[in-house]
Amino acid sequence: MDRRSFFQSTAATAALAALAKPFSAYASTLKDRPAGEVAADEDFWAEVRNEFTVDRTVVNFNNGYASPAPRSVQEAMRRYLDYTNMGPYHTMVQQLDKRIESARRMLAEVAGCDAEEIAITRNSSESLEIAQLGISLKPGDEVLTTNQDYPRMLTTYAQRARRDGIRLNAISFPVPVESMDDLYRRFEQAVTPQTKLIHFCHITNRTGQIFPVRLICDMAHARNIPVIVDGAHAFNQFPFKISDLDCDYYGVSLHKWTFAPIGTGFLYVRKSRIKETWALMASVQGNDDNIRKFEEIGTHPAANYDAICEAIAFNQNIGIERKAARLRYLTARWANRLGEHRKVKILHNPAPGMSAGIGMFGLVGADPAKLVATLQNQYGIYTALIPHEEYVGIRVTPSVYTNLEEVDYFASAVEKELNG
Repeated sequence: MDRRSFFQSTAATAALAALAKPFSAYASTLKDRPAGEVAADEDFWAEVRNEFTVDRTVVNFNNGYASPAPRSVQEAMRRYLDYTNMGPYHTMVQQLDKRIESARRMLAEVAGCDAEEIAITRNSSESLEIAQLGISLKPGDEVLTTNQDYPRMLTTYAQRARRDGIRLNAISFPVPVESMDDLYRRFEQAVTPQTKLIHFCHITNRTGQIFPVRLICDMAHARNIPVIVDGAHAFNQFPFKISDLDCDYYGVSLHKWTFAPIGTGFLYVRKSRIKETWALMASVQGNDDNIRKFEEIGTHPAANYDAICEAIAFNQNIGIERKAARLRYLTARWANRLGEHRKVKILHNPAPGMSAGIGMFGLVGADPAKLVATLQNQYGIYTALIPHEEYVGIRVTPSVYTNLEEVDYFASAVEKELNG
């Protein structure tokens, strides 16, 4: 199928979906069906697809950067913005700001923790830097992380090294990862008497590798070492509760897999750690043990944060088990096909529990940067080039609004370019 025919067919599919019954009504009929079965129900996912007002002239496989929000979330944010503009002091400060507490409560329910442990932020970078810069460390103290952690977080520790004299121990791990046990042992063996903090991703933004969070946290806590977990990509991509992880800090970007407005995130801080953790922007001493001290950023809109409630409701209508199954189904479809090509090396581990909706592949005897540019410029397919000193990969992140035609169109385009 050429590009023009592909986009004409997907436009027709979208038009038919618009005539179907509402998504929420369809979702209510799925309660007793296994998630794996629903993952392949194209009628249901067509309903989900119709809830997004995405640009259908391109194929977006870079949802790992930031996801579009569904129509219901966009409409909610616009309502709150319009109402804000009618004041904004009495409309935003006196009314909409107070409703952010509903978002805090709903996030806590999904995370399985106390609402007084949730600070609403603008993204995971802000969340994690609050923890990274707020934990007291002295010269010679060591932070243990990996060399595949998110670059901004590594930069934060590098600044602390220059400013405070701490040391950063960034361990390596293979791509693809061999096993969860291997990941755990790498952390366990890297701990030294100087290790005062451990920081790692729940699921990496690169290859989509999921980490054995609870095992690492248990090991760290047995040595009285606090743990920061980067959950930017994990929250609402696959099922778990933060309370089950037993970490001390957990940072999230809600504009990724939760489909909330861009510029929303949260930081979980274990209640016993709140008082000892400094806020990134100063708050009065009376707030020392109040989770809201981490939200001190000056004047900012309430509309984005209030619309988080609508995003949570949207995810609940889909169901996290069904959502995770669908993302794995889409990833497996392109990875199984391209993995047969002699020039392709799959860089994520497809085993259950090792990955979810983020996949990556490398090339043998071909230029990944050139392929990424060609896919975008000639086929209208957006992926992400992920360079690293130990490998270079192309990250592929479809979403719940992705259909099988787009997956197959992508795989065909890659095969055509590699065979050319």
